[in-house]
Amino acid sequence: MTISATLLTAAGPLLQPNEGTGPSGNVPNRGTTDVPTGGSGQAPHVAWSLGEWIGYSALIAISVLLTVIALTTLWWMLHAWRSRDALKSTSFSQTPRPAAHRFTLLVPGRHEQDVMGETLDMLARQDHPDYEIIAIVGEDDPETDAVVRAAAARHPELIKVVVDDTAPKNKPKAMNLALQYATGDIVGVFDAEDEVYPKLLSLVDSRFQETDADVVQGGVQLMNFKSSWWSLRNVLEYYFWFRSRLHFHAGSKFIPLGGNTVFVTKERLEWSDGWDAHCLAEDCELGVRLSADGAKVVVAYSPEAVTREETPPTFASLLKQRTRWNQGFLQVLGKGEWKKLPSFRQRFFARYMLTMPFIQAATGLLIPLSVLMILFVKVPTPVALISFIPVAPTLMLLAVEVVGLNEFGRIYKEKVRIRDYVKLVLGLVPYQVFLAAAAVRAVVRHVKGQNGWEKTEHTGQHRTASATPEVVGFANAVTTDTDTQQRELAGSSAGGAR
Repeated sequence: MTISATLLTAAGPLLQPNEGTGPSGNVPNRGTTDVPTGGSGQAPHVAWSLGEWIGYSALIAISVLLTVIALTTLWWMLHAWRSRDALKSTSFSQTPRPAAHRFTLLVPGRHEQDVMGETLDMLARQDHPDYEIIAIVGEDDPETDAVVRAAAARHPELIKVVVDDTAPKNKPKAMNLALQYATGDIVGVFDAEDEVYPKLLSLVDSRFQETDADVVQGGVQLMNFKSSWWSLRNVLEYYFWFRSRLHFHAGSKFIPLGGNTVFVTKERLEWSDGWDAHCLAEDCELGVRLSADGAKVVVAYSPEAVTREETPPTFASLLKQRTRWNQGFLQVLGKGEWKKLPSFRQRFFARYMLTMPFIQAATGLLIPLSVLMILFVKVPTPVALISFIPVAPTLMLLAVEVVGLNEFGRIYKEKVRIRDYVKLVLGLVPYQVFLAAAAVRAVVRHVKGQNGWEKTEHTGQHRTASATPEVVGFANAVTTDTDTQQRELAGSSAGGAR
């Protein structure tokens, strides 16, 4: 026997092909071949249970929904900046025309004794030659009544006082009452805490003449971004809404009007019978009806000419304010005037806008479910990948907000600190959760039929020492021939037209 034969004999019989592969075969380090691996060594797909189908579907749905909302919001936020000419076209004219209209300014106030007197004094300093102010106060509000009557005594040729004895009280009822005493051909609305640019009426008058508009919506800007973590985001919301997004809505011929610094022709208000006295978002409702009837709405924003306001002083107050707005949108949706819009595109856009409270409410309910699934449930890879899709547009939104905060500080001469940028970033998720909570609360109140007006209190945090704060981006301290004409006319007609 040779050496090789001896070694083979000692090693035992060699395995032949197919030997040991039967049911009793046991081949070390080979595993079994009775379960298909698909070439990857993974176990076969196991059918999802009903609970998994529901959970994964919810996660995918909320991911797609958040992506759509983020992308559309981003598009609207950047609308005014699509070109230099587009940005310029959204502003008031820097050389306004001579006055051609008479204005009636409505200023409703309820328990606003801390801020309303100064607002009326500021409105009384408008350089326009022909306007009146109607201050509206409840018969059950002696503190505000005293402040309003003192302002009327200081400016007897300008300010009228109308006592609101309706019940229950709300803003549209008060304005409808005052509308009966209006003598102007254009009616403007301001809030009790507003800080108004002295030349605003001249700019608005010129805008009506230049565009033959039925409505001119001016800009409103919250100012006290350092007051709280939510005030920072609230300020930026207003900045993008009035600086860009409303211009998109006006161009689409469907616009929910802002609550103040909005000017409507008396003819249009008489056509609409004023404001809907039962709607919690009377500004939105009026805008929808006017849009459906083909009214021409023009939006104008110049940084110096914005009306300055403050964020709600407490988180609870902000929650009530957002609840009221959302509930008002639901009321407008149910009323159905938007269905009269002429084009399918307008109606689709209106439905999307007005159902946003429902969308936010559903998102708010699904967010906790999604977080729990991500943390405690082994999610399939495709579902996990889909759940991360909203991250990209959300990060883009955050980047735009950072740039917007920097621009806001530059334009309004406000120092933006590093801590403000940190608060902006860290407040992203909590603020979205808050918006969802406000939407859920609005839906619950709407379903229960709780339509009472929840008032937002004001403390004057936005007030500045200067009556005409310096800003960048609009003509400052420029005296035109029109200005001179208007001042001369104002001096000669102070006791007449007013």
